[in-house]
Amino acid sequence: MDLTRQPPRRPSNLSVAGIVGAARMTDKARAYNKEMLGDFVYGRHSGLDRRILEFLDISADDFAQAADDKDDATLSAWMLDQGKKSDEEIDVFNKSELERLPADKKHKQLLEERLAKYAPDRTDIKTVLQSIELDDWGCFWQVDLTTGPPRSARSKDVAGICGVARMADKACAERAGKIGDYKYGDTSGQDVRILEFLGVSADDFQEAAVKNPNDIELGEWVQENCEKSQEEIDDYNLAMVNRGPDETTRERFEARRQEVDASRTDITTWVALQDLDDELSFSIVDLKRRAPRSPYNTDVYGMVHLARLIDKGRAFIGNTLGEYFYAEDSGMDRMALGFLGVSTDEFTGALKEYPTDAEIESWLKDNYAKSEAEIEAFNEKITNLGPENERYQAMMDRMLKKLGAEDSDISTWFAMMDLDDEKTFAL
Repeated sequence: MDLTRQPPRRPSNLSVAGIVGAARMTDKARAYNKEMLGDFVYGRHSGLDRRILEFLDISADDFAQAADDKDDATLSAWMLDQGKKSDEEIDVFNKSELERLPADKKHKQLLEERLAKYAPDRTDIKTVLQSIELDDWGCFWQVDLTTGPPRSARSKDVAGICGVARMADKACAERAGKIGDYKYGDTSGQDVRILEFLGVSADDFQEAAVKNPNDIELGEWVQENCEKSQEEIDDYNLAMVNRGPDETTRERFEARRQEVDASRTDITTWVALQDLDDELSFSIVDLKRRAPRSPYNTDVYGMVHLARLIDKGRAFIGNTLGEYFYAEDSGMDRMALGFLGVSTDEFTGALKEYPTDAEIESWLKDNYAKSEAEIEAFNEKITNLGPENERYQAMMDRMLKKLGAEDSDISTWFAMMDLDDEKTFAL
């Protein structure tokens, strides 16, 4: 979970182990593991986390590892087994936390400031947890689509249903008066189809999206109000993402594609066209909605992995790297940069200065020239690179198992990356 763009679950949410604050701590632990904690704090740096961990006699490191390895249900069982607390003890703990009032000047002042900023007419917000929930909501409910696009319709972040996260972004942006050129609800054909599938109105969904800036909690609202089986959801997702123009819309689709990017004849679905339009409109590379170019791609400088490195670098600059790693955090990136003799800072700076592949290639040729023979030798070496010892072989085996491809004949990291990209963005 990326806590730079949404808050963790409410501290009053009891969906993990039935313990106040546990669901919130779970979200923060997972964000901590992925270095997406934002301004939140985890473990001993958080008073609530610290009290929960002490109550259950679990270390912050052990909990972070468990949160990474387990889903909520399995994690709940693990916590209860580790803590060995009775229902009565949990009830007492929960009551104490839910009723906790600001005890010092700092927390009293925080509550006063939050009320003044986000809810000046509310007189019922008095506890520490209510103060936290108000701050979470106030900081995150507004979405600004004048500075960046909504999430891709491919995203299943909310309730596992394609398009709902995007629609939530637009719903919040419209309420905030920051929807830009996007459309929400009855004025958007895509939203109309999603709302019909969910069986909810645009007004009700918008109210829920504004009240629930956390994807999981909004997803819970959707699931409570949408009586669809998993099979129906899977069929809907597949149809939505692969929906292309029919005879009545083909002319409009082609006209729109010409307007967005006439060279992209590979774009054949509405969602792919929408994603491309979003990226080009805001001059971003968004690896939360698509994969970077294949490591085998040699379009830039005739060098493998370079086009992929450029995509990841531009995504890094735009904070849209998603689950990918860039530069020093990626072994392949380090090899490519090392071969070129370019530092991470220099390469990232060039990406900021030069917006096209051609300009990056010219910059490299002018400053870090390599002969065709050197590039050919590098390509041969890195393309065929596989696990160099048992530890790395075990790592690849785990990755293949996670992708459901443990019986494949993949033996190189390039082939592994291509497969991972394919599986990550497939429905």
